[in-house]
Amino acid sequence: MILVIDNYDSFTYNLVQYLGVCGAEVQVARNDEIGLEEIARLRPEGVLLSPGPCSPDRSGVCLDFLNAVTSPHPPAALVGVPVFGVCLGMQAMGLAGGGEVGRAKSIMHGKASQIEHDGKGLFEGIPSPFQAIRYHSLAVLSDAVPPGYDVTARSKDDGEIMGIRHRTLPIEGVQFHPESIDSEHGMTMIRNFVLRCGLPSQV
Repeated sequence: MILVIDNYDSFTYNLVQYLGVCGAEVQVARNDEIGLEEIARLRPEGVLLSPGPCSPDRSGVCLDFLNAVTSPHPPAALVGVPVFGVCLGMQAMGLAGGGEVGRAKSIMHGKASQIEHDGKGLFEGIPSPFQAIRYHSLAVLSDAVPPGYDVTARSKDDGEIMGIRHRTLPIEGVQFHPESIDSEHGMTMIRNFVLRCGLPSQV
């Protein structure tokens, strides 16, 4: 089962649908309606942190969860659990990891950018660059990337960070929206996450 933490965003169920198309069983919980202990009891094979309209410091259990799974002694049920953060979900990774999130260079609301990436992890099998749709006014700052994370993708037009990946744990995030109908290769990215969770994919 993949647990989706819903940060009160209208795009959350598009991501749920993509996961379902890949054949994953999905459970959704809002960020203020589930706690770390309950997440551990569920023993998810993977956790997806959804987009959301707020700033990452208001993402509820997302920060507690990220702090727990990256700690030296995570809950036993969550050791090595793959995590995928989308938009706000990636910003929460940046904040929880000790980086800084601030104003983006431009406010992006449904705008397309070409994304250049390293071809690894979630980006495996996806050409570089490719088009993705962005909805954000905040970003992980280039001069304050969280320690222990690598930058995996940037936008060609303004050089904003579009992806980060933990160096030793299966934790990865993207700033853009792979589930947008105008984003290319979004289903491939979701499939890559499902496979990383050790689940078979039907796509």
